[in-house]
Amino acid sequence: MKFLTFAIVYPIIWLISRLPMRFLYIFSDFFFFILYYIVGYRKKVVQSNIQTAFPSKNQSEINKISKKFFKHFIDLIFESIKAFSISQKEINKRYKYLNPELINKYAKEGRSIALIGAHQANWEWALGMPYFLNINCYGAYTKIENPYFEKVIKDSRTKYGFDGVPTRQFNKSISNRQAKGIQSLYILLSDQSPQLHKAKYWANFLNEKVPVHTGAEILAKKYNLVVINMNTTKVKRGYFETEFELITESPKDFEDFKISDKFLTITEKHIKAQPECYLWTHKRFKHKDKYNQWLENKKTSHK
Repeated sequence: MKFLTFAIVYPIIWLISRLPMRFLYIFSDFFFFILYYIVGYRKKVVQSNIQTAFPSKNQSEINKISKKFFKHFIDLIFESIKAFSISQKEINKRYKYLNPELINKYAKEGRSIALIGAHQANWEWALGMPYFLNINCYGAYTKIENPYFEKVIKDSRTKYGFDGVPTRQFNKSISNRQAKGIQSLYILLSDQSPQLHKAKYWANFLNEKVPVHTGAEILAKKYNLVVINMNTTKVKRGYFETEFELITESPKDFEDFKISDKFLTITEKHIKAQPECYLWTHKRFKHKDKYNQWLENKKTSHK
């Protein structure tokens, strides 16, 4: 059954991916109209998230950001499909890196790097990053149950030099590589909400106290990784720029969770600059009222 599903769906995806971007954006406009005005896909979730993040904005402003977000979100879906067949020449034209020399400086020094970022603008097209960096690049991804889709998606994401590692195996992979002295850059998108029982730290983010992913900080301290933030900005439809920003080259000098705090501050600033380009479809603040419960559970578990 899994192969049958793959055999039916993948040729359609592949054919769509071969279309020029201008045709894909025509499809995107059509599906935006269907999903936004007729289906109303996650519309309430998106507007609730934006209202929480920007409490001073009125309903008209929230609706405007929400509409822009959905236009961007449907574009992102088709851009992700295009990633299956996009050429290196086209990806390099559409996705610019403003200061790769920052990463290459530490690569030349023999340092490994934790590159942390958010689900902002377009992270799927970062697949061309290894072309500009003088370091082995590794990214965590969620493994797909269908093995046929798993293979083609992994092949697509790694065709220009990235090595993809399933999220559950990522920590072990880093440990093995560091033990062997293999210099690497590890890309970690760290802005989404972790499972409540796995949360180690809560922080204020976009006006709410929320649990925070701290894996990047823990790994950076354990292996003395340089911590660099990547921020991607949408320049115009189908064109993006990524800028790298040093968080620290000495992670062990930071008190616990201060690196995570710094990342959240940077991320919040960039979200406010382009709110329509952040991934609002997930229930980002679903745990916002559970901090006291988490504290109680933590106290009980330590008794």
